[in-house]
Amino acid sequence: MQIKQLSVFIENKTGRLSTITGMLRDNHIDIRALSIADTKDFGIVRLIVTDTDKAYEVLKEANCMLKVSNVIGIGVADQPGGLAAVMDLLRDGGITVEYMYAYVSRIEDTAFVILRADNNQKAAELLQANGVKLLSAEDVCG
Repeated sequence: MQIKQLSVFIENKTGRLSTITGMLRDNHIDIRALSIADTKDFGIVRLIVTDTDKAYEVLKEANCMLKVSNVIGIGVADQPGGLAAVMDLLRDGGITVEYMYAYVSRIEDTAFVILRADNNQKAAELLQANGVKLLSAEDVCG
């Protein structure tokens, strides 16, 4: 199950993140997961939102540079080693994780992880075959 993620490329300037989150707020779009990676001059804000299409249009109209990507959402045991077990499965399957971020889920004893692999389809099949819960967009954005 693939989940749509927005990647917004922004300058590292005071107020840029406030502007982007404000545009989403003003259009009643809820942010469900967020990750920020930056360099000295630029950053990438990765977002899972409740309405990807609307968010894309709102940000595009504001001249933001952005793209939509497919990512995988998984539920892992919220305990020491829960994530390590999943990473071991991917390593042993020859799959490289390009990036990931995690956040607290609404399900007790489960952490949600968003990841992008060099082969999302193969990664999803491997994880599912080994009993790892794949998340739907509804699970994440519910």
